[in-house]
Amino acid sequence: MVTKIDYYEALSVSRTASQDELKKAFRKKAMQYHPDRNPGDKEAEQKFKEINAAYEVLRDEEKRAAYDRYGHAAFEGGSGGGGGFGGFGGFDAGGLGDIFEQMFGMGGRRGSTQRSAADIQIQVEVSLKEAFTGVKKEVSVKTRVSCSTCHGTGSADPNSAKTTCPSCHGRGVVRAQQGFFLVERPCPTCQGTGQTVEKPCHTCHGSGTEAATSTVNIDIPAGIEDGTRIRLAGKGEAGSGNIQPGDLYVLVSVESHDLFQREGAHIYCRVPLRMTQAALGTEIEVPVIDGSSAKVKIPAGTQSGETLRLRGKGFSVLHSKARGDMYLQMSIETPQHLTKRQRELLEEFEQENGNQAKASPESTGFFARVKEFFEGS
Repeated sequence: MVTKIDYYEALSVSRTASQDELKKAFRKKAMQYHPDRNPGDKEAEQKFKEINAAYEVLRDEEKRAAYDRYGHAAFEGGSGGGGGFGGFGGFDAGGLGDIFEQMFGMGGRRGSTQRSAADIQIQVEVSLKEAFTGVKKEVSVKTRVSCSTCHGTGSADPNSAKTTCPSCHGRGVVRAQQGFFLVERPCPTCQGTGQTVEKPCHTCHGSGTEAATSTVNIDIPAGIEDGTRIRLAGKGEAGSGNIQPGDLYVLVSVESHDLFQREGAHIYCRVPLRMTQAALGTEIEVPVIDGSSAKVKIPAGTQSGETLRLRGKGFSVLHSKARGDMYLQMSIETPQHLTKRQRELLEEFEQENGNQAKASPESTGFFARVKEFFEGS
């Protein structure tokens, strides 16, 4: 038996955590286990999948309510052994199915009895710079549009009679048990219209729609985060008869960058410094995500791992004019492939440095403690 991880434990939050707490915990975990930061680490990859699955459920108040009450069983199929209402000795799930539909929005659009055609989901990749500035994308979408031959009626003869669909009995939808829920889907026989035609259109075979490729313009707002889903109402598959069009969902994927790493509204940049630059201090010029540059003074004696903060040089905040901060993470580079003269200079420096403990207090203190350790042993 496979043990499923507790979603709250996956994010290291309490069961009463607020949405803000969930979001902060998810960001922290995602940064820790992101595949780009753990190349080839299968365990980190699995953790990343687990926290994504957990956040996908807990960020949605309705899914979270179902999970709190029924656990993983709320999202599993099957009706045996308590996996659904069918496992309770002939208990009729029909009535409670309608209640669950009202509570959790299962089957159709919330607050509306209007049936709709299928939704479409596509993925759009944007660069980090495009995510910062916002961008308009023109994409091709494979969809279904109103039939050009019958103009959506589904009939070869506009005067031919229509009969009630024998599969759904005119409802336009069929029900299927999924875990604790009864889910409604458009009837595959009549394509959700509730009626069938005597003489189907030879182009669409009675469905009223045909396959096509359409061009859609998408506005990606500045500050958008990786994994954000944008809904374009009515841009999904076309409906026929009294069926309204479905929606188009655009999943935005933000590409990684060679110089910058993003964490929320903040940007991190690793800056390698030569040993002499760090020791003597210097002034460097660093790039900024908006395309400009900034001059930064590096203090003498800067250590590897130290961070400098540039206020307001970070990422755009979604639906706001504000910006986060930029953090420069110092990395001191040890010189390699020394010339003879460079080696002589460093040897002289080391001899001089060995008699001056305050020049390298951390290493001096460490080896002093090591000496005490062995003498104590």
